[in-house]
Amino acid sequence: MEEQVNQITDLSAIAMEYAWEYGPKVVLAIITLVIGLWIIGMVSRGFEKVMKKRNFDPSLTPFLKTLLSALLKVMLFISVIGMVGIEVTSFIAILGAAGLAVGLALQGTLQNFAGGVIILLLRPFKVGDVIDAKGYMGTVKEIHIFYTIVNTFDKKVVYIPNGTLANSDMTNLSQEEDRRNEWKFGIAYGDDVDKAKTLLRKFIDEDERILKEPEPFIAVHSLGDSSVNLVVRTWSKAGDLWPVYFDMNEKVYKQFAKEGLNIPFPQMDVHVHNQK
Repeated sequence: MEEQVNQITDLSAIAMEYAWEYGPKVVLAIITLVIGLWIIGMVSRGFEKVMKKRNFDPSLTPFLKTLLSALLKVMLFISVIGMVGIEVTSFIAILGAAGLAVGLALQGTLQNFAGGVIILLLRPFKVGDVIDAKGYMGTVKEIHIFYTIVNTFDKKVVYIPNGTLANSDMTNLSQEEDRRNEWKFGIAYGDDVDKAKTLLRKFIDEDERILKEPEPFIAVHSLGDSSVNLVVRTWSKAGDLWPVYFDMNEKVYKQFAKEGLNIPFPQMDVHVHNQK
C-alpha cells in the first residue's frame, strides 16, 4: 500500500513538473493560435477587398485568397508547434511523410488543385462567362482551388471539380462576341419557294439585332419526305442569339399561314376494309 502511495506521489510530482514547464508554453501557444487565426481572417478579407478595389480579375480573387489563407495557416501551426517545444525540423519531416501518404490517398483532390491552376493559367473561361460542361449550362460564378461554381439558367448552383473541367470537353459560349443562328423551315410541295425566301428575307431585314455582316444566308437545304426544307443562317451579338431565334420561329409560324405557305407535319392515312 505504501509503495502505491509513493508511485502516485512520484507521478504527481512529475505531472506538476511538466505542468510548470510546459503549461505556460501550451497556454501561450493556444493564445497565439486563436489570435493568429483571427489575424489571418482579417488579412484574407483585406486582401480580397484590395483586389476588388483595384479591379483585379474576379476569376483569380477567390483562388488567391484561399491559397494565401492556407499558406498562412500552415506557417502559424508550425510556429505554434515550435512554441510548445516540439522540434520543428522533426515535425516538418513527419509532415512531409504524412503529406506523401495523404497525397497518394487524395489523388483526385490533387488533380482538382492542378486543374484549378491550369484553368487560371490557360484561361479557357473566366468569371461571368457562360459555359456548357458536364451536362450543365450556366454562368461561371466563382473559380476556387478545387472546384468551379456555375449558376445554371434554372437557378441551380453546380460545383464542378476543376480536374474534370481541365481534362474534358467544355464549350465557352461567351468567348466570341458574335454568334450564328440557324433555322430549318419546311414548306409543302407545290408552295412558292421564292415567296418563302422573300418573306424570310423580309423578317431578317426588319430585325435590327441581326447583323448585316456576315451576310445572312437563305437556301433550299433538302427535299424531305413531305416538305421542301429551307435553311436560314444569320449572325447577331451573343446576347441577342436566343431572342432572335425565338422571334424568328414565331414570325414564320404566324406569317407563313397568312401568305398561303403551309408548314407540313407528319400525317398517316388509315384505310379500313370491311370484310364479310
